[in-house]
Amino acid sequence: PPALSASHASGNSPSVARVTALVRESNDRLNTIESLLPETLHHAVKAGAIDDKSWCLLVTGNAAAAKTRQLIPLIQARLIREGWKVNSIRLKILIAKK
Repeated sequence: PPALSASHASGNSPSVARVTALVRESNDRLNTIESLLPETLHHAVKAGAIDDKSWCLLVTGNAAAAKTRQLIPLIQARLIREGWKVNSIRLKILIAKK
């Protein structure tokens, strides 16, 4: 059978469409808060999962997590001001595989 594009496949499956929408929303949220992050953190913070009213940010190390943790109140306030309901923001540290 011919291969389907991701957008075509998501149109045929409600669960795939939901995951696609969540990924898009997570990336949109990251774009919204990017100006709050110091430029040195732009490469260290990635958009993560959204579940219910919680959002996860993926960070590349302990130092980036510590600085990002300090910014969580500002990040949450910006997201709420922009219309997203976010009760909590979680941080997960990405471990580089060797």
